[in-house]
Amino acid sequence: MVETLEKKVQAVLDEIRPQIQADGGDVELVAVDGKVVKVRLVGHCAGCPMATMTLKQGIEAYVKKRIPEIAKVESVQ
Repeated sequence: MVETLEKKVQAVLDEIRPQIQADGGDVELVAVDGKVVKVRLVGHCAGCPMATMTLKQGIEAYVKKRIPEIAKVESVQ
């Protein structure tokens, strides 16, 4: 069985979701567009001054480490 890239990304997001939820936020997978993952930060993450750092140093770094073919994670509304 071949696992789609979208399913791989969702599984990785599920691994880090508890840490994000512990701070009152959450992350939703919107789309995987080629090598770019589009996510939506919700809850306390939406509008939080630390959201950019959470996205880049937390979510993007972890996703790229676990799935090397991913080039970028970006937040969408």
